[in-house]
Amino acid sequence: MIVLAVAVVLAVGPERLWERFGPADLGDVEFATLVRRDQPNDALACLPEYCEAKIDIPAPVIAKPQADVFLAVQQALAGEPGLEQVAGDAAAGTLRYVQRSKLMRFPDTISVQVMPASGGGSAVLLYSRSQLGKSDFGVNRARLERWIGLIQAAAQK
Repeated sequence: MIVLAVAVVLAVGPERLWERFGPADLGDVEFATLVRRDQPNDALACLPEYCEAKIDIPAPVIAKPQADVFLAVQQALAGEPGLEQVAGDAAAGTLRYVQRSKLMRFPDTISVQVMPASGGGSAVLLYSRSQLGKSDFGVNRARLERWIGLIQAAAQK
C-alpha cells in the first residue's frame, strides 16, 4: 500500500501535491520576535542578543563586513541541490530560500539574516523550517550545520 502511494505521488508530481498544503515559501521571519514551533520540524542558529527563542546552534560570527558576508552566503549556497532563492535584500542583509528534498520534493523554507555583530564582524542568523510533517528527523538542524560550514569556508576566500 505504501509503495502504491509513493508511486502515485511520483507520477502526479510531488511539488503539485505539496502545493495543496499551502505555498512552499513560508515567508519572512523576524529573528528578534521569532516564536518556535511546537513540533520538532525546525532549527534555529542564532545568538542570545538577537533571538529570544530557543537556539539550537550558535550563529557564526565572521570577522568581515556585512556586505562581504552577505555575498559569501550567496556564493556558499549556490551549489546546494534543490535550492531556490525566493527573496533577498542586500541592504537589509536578508535572504530566503526554499530547498526541496531529493526524492519526495518536500519543501523547507530557510531564512538568513546577516547583521553587524556586537563585538565586530557579522553574525549569520539562520532559521530552517519544514512546510509538512510533525518531525523532520533532524534534517533542518543538519542543513544549518552544513550551511554554517559552507558559509565559513566561503567567507575565508
